[in-house]
Amino acid sequence: MPWWSWILIWIALIALSLLFYLLLGIRLFRKFMTTVKELGAAGDKLGHLPGPDSAADAADGGGPRVRRVPPGAAVFASPHEMRHDYHESKSFRVEVRRQRRIRRKAERGQPQALRDIELG
Repeated sequence: MPWWSWILIWIALIALSLLFYLLLGIRLFRKFMTTVKELGAAGDKLGHLPGPDSAADAADGGGPRVRRVPPGAAVFASPHEMRHDYHESKSFRVEVRRQRRIRRKAERGQPQALRDIELG
């Protein structure tokens, strides 16, 4: 085998490996772009979901309203005010759960708990 045939063999091997890496890079780029496109679609879908305020409004059943604090307002509010708001909203949630429990037991015909009757 002449010496120049080894040069041709090595050139062909290097060209094939470069072609392989090029095709692998193109495939990886396409998968990456598909992932970015799906992430964008998921972000758009999650961006249009209703916020927690609308879910809470539907669940409270027309009870007393709790003052809504805009996001980030706790940073500039006094600790006493935030503690008061926290305890107020906590007692509101407890009362809403109690009302739901009473209504659910009444619908099922089950006896009411004494602690629920005494509070009402």
